[in-house]
Amino acid sequence: MLAEDCVFCRIVRGELPARRVYEDEGFLAFHDIRPKMPVHLLVIPKEHIPRFSDYPDTEEGERKLGALYRTTNRIARQLGLEGYRMYAHVGEKGGQEVFHVHVHLLSEG
Repeated sequence: MLAEDCVFCRIVRGELPARRVYEDEGFLAFHDIRPKMPVHLLVIPKEHIPRFSDYPDTEEGERKLGALYRTTNRIARQLGLEGYRMYAHVGEKGGQEVFHVHVHLLSEG
């Protein structure tokens, strides 16, 4: 389910523009609007989940988290990145600004 006022959900719905680089039925990747490196993408699940800590500690939660990181690796391979960084902020105190799970994929190219 998508949240009405979530900026990433609005991107998924096509209500806001984004420079998309990857999309499948479960995930979307697009360029960060404030890049920290030459390649700086955000990889998000299309399902609205506010924080990583909101994934249940169950096989289903593990499957969803694994799929997010597997997709992030797939994108890095498709872009031909030889080295890259993946990270996520969790919660306000962890520096999270948009409360929709996302992984930052960064590289020098």
